[in-house]
Formats: sequence, C-alpha cells, structure tokens
Amino acid sequence: MEISRIWQWLNLLVCVLLLIKSEGSGFVPITYLEDAESKGAVCLDGSPPAYHFDKGSGEGVNSWIVHLEGGGWCSDVSSCLERKDTRLGSSKQMDTQAGFYGILNNQQDYNPDFYNWNRIKIRYCDGSSFTGDVEEVDPTNNLHFRGARIFEAVIKHLLAKGMENAEKAILSGCSAGGLAAILNCDRFKSFLPNGARVKCVPDAGYFIHLPDVSGTKRIENFYKGVVETHGSAKYLSKSCTSKYGAGLCFFPQYVVQDIATPIFVVNAAYDSWQIRNILIPGMADPHGSWQNCRDDISNCTPDQLDAVQGFREDFIKALSGVQNSPSKGMFIDSCYIHCQTEMQESWFKTDAPQLANTTIAKAVGDWFYDRKPFQHIDCAFPCNPTCGKPVLNVKVNPEF
Repeated sequence: MEISRIWQWLNLLVCVLLLIKSEGSGFVPITYLEDAESKGAVCLDGSPPAYHFDKGSGEGVNSWIVHLEGGGWCSDVSSCLERKDTRLGSSKQMDTQAGFYGILNNQQDYNPDFYNWNRIKIRYCDGSSFTGDVEEVDPTNNLHFRGARIFEAVIKHLLAKGMENAEKAILSGCSAGGLAAILNCDRFKSFLPNGARVKCVPDAGYFIHLPDVSGTKRIENFYKGVVETHGSAKYLSKSCTSKYGAGLCFFPQYVVQDIATPIFVVNAAYDSWQIRNILIPGMADPHGSWQNCRDDISNCTPDQLDAVQGFREDFIKALSGVQNSPSKGMFIDSCYIHCQTEMQESWFKTDAPQLANTTIAKAVGDWFYDRKPFQHIDCAFPCNPTCGKPVLNVKVNPEF
C-alpha cells in the first residue's frame, strides 16, 4: 500500500515537471553582481544585488525585457530589520533558480511576441521599489537604503552585456516591482540608445490613494514613511513633488501623467492585494467581519460589495492620467487577482482572462509593436466569465 502511494506521488511529480518544462523556460540560475558593492549598490543587509538572465536568440538578440521582482516595502528601521535577513533584504537568502513564465517565457506558443528576447528578472531586496539612496549606514542596525543604486548598477551591467545595442526594450514588474517600473520608467529609457523602441509594462503596480474602510489614511502614512526612510524623494517626479510633496508621489495616479515614455498598465480593478491591504486592512477589521469578503469578493455582503465597487470606481478615476494619453495603454480587468503577467495562466493560455476578446499578452504585444492601441476597462464584477478561476492566495501585510 505504501509503495503504491510512493509511485503515485512520483508519477505526479514527473507530470508536474513535464508540464513545467513544456510551458516555459524552466529555472534560470541567479547571478550576483559582486562589483556593485564598491558603488554602494547593495541590499538592505549590504549583500550584492542579484538577477536572473535568459539570453535571447534569433531576431530577439537585440530586444530586452527587464522585469522587476515585487515584495512590498518597509517604511521604518523596525520593518526593514524584519526583512533584512530574508530574501527581500538579502541576496544571501534568495533562491538560486527562478522560474520564467508568462512575459518571461522562452516558448513562442506561450509568449508569442517576446519569447526570443533577452529576458532578465532583477531580484528585489531594498524595500523601496528601487528608489532609495541614503549614503549613511547606521552601525547599530547596518541597514543600507540603496534601491536606486541597485537599479542603476544592474542596468549599467546589462548595457555592458549587450543591452547598449538594444533596438527594443521593455521595463516590466509585478506589485512593488510594477510600481518600480512606473517610478523608474523614464530613468530606464534614459540609459537606452536614442533610437531604441522603449516602453514600460507595470503589472499590479498601480496602487491608489484612498482611506481604508475605517476612514484611516493608512497607506498614505505608510508610503510617506517609505519615502522618508529610504530617501526616495530625489528619484521621484519633480513636477509631482513640487505640487503634492514626496509621500504622495509614490502613488502612480500623481506621477503617471508626467511620464514621457510610453507605458501600458496591467491591473485588476479589484486588485486583491489592494482590497485586502489598502481598503480592508486587518487593523481596520478587528472583529474579522470582512474576512469572508477579503478572501473572495463573491462572498461579500451587499453592503460590503458596495464598498468594493466603490474601490473600483476610485481606481478608474485614478487612471485618468493613462486614459488621456494616446501613447499609454491599459488592460484593466475585473478579476480578483494580483499580478498577471508573470503567470502563464493569466498571461497567455486558452482560458486566460480577456478584454475585448483579447488576452493580456496579445494586448501588450499589439500596443508595443503599434499594431493596435489598447485601452480597455472591464465591466463591473461579476460580469467577466474569463475571470472564473479561483482567487490566488495573496499575502496580507500585517502592518495594514
């Protein structure tokens, strides 16, 4: 009986491995950028930055996707110390292999427009969406706030590896990495050759400015702490900071209209991380009355669903800087999900989410190559049948 179970598990493992092999690049090894340490471009703990690189081929040898990993933020010394000895604060703790799927996939059947490009995933270990730059290091905690230096060091390293000859390039990212792709979009383009086609594709990085269900401005205060702790102001839009102050300029809605580089926003109007951490954070729900709703918005009471629909309305209003520009695109579906470009299931498969009968992969590809503009906002939940897959587990940040 026991032997039979072992064989069943082994067969299942083989099937899973074959599926992984058939659908993507598999696992790409890590590279540590040791010489960045001399420039002070280091993780929170002082270890060197790291990235994964899957080389392009054929017509894609001069095309580059640089994808920024996500993982939230730390807003003060205490929360940064909590990350310092984890993969989000130290390259010493990172997995040495990374799976490349979705927009990073190397197979044409699963990533038709970008499969043969050079594809890079920059690991996230600074806690500021690659915007921090504080020279001083407190000897008592040995924390380094150097996210902006990490971004520059890795980009310059990639330029020396061939990106200086780029004809096409995309800066993408998921969650905090998606926000980083927004905040660093023009900066990325400034490193690339003048004649290159350079665009940005942030995924689930359009975090909006609003109070939680208790009326507390929790995310506003949190982002203010991130910017102050990491010294991020110097890397934020000057036009924005002069009008609103640096803290608010961590919110895309206040900076996106100032971004000159073409940008395509991929986001759910019911972003599950934002609803669980910004609209209904745990601290705003001490009795757990929202728990079922937070787990799955199809379980919300009528009053709770009204609040969630209100979030969608606020999200759409916050997109005005995208909607009013012909160089910008957007795919705003009604799925209850967070991050869609890295997962094969939501990027490009027969049952992937669609808007206007178009998958995210095709919408981004059409927009990037100027085949067709794409600016679509989905109808209100629960209208889209292509959002039928179960909600993926999204970590709830206890700080909220």
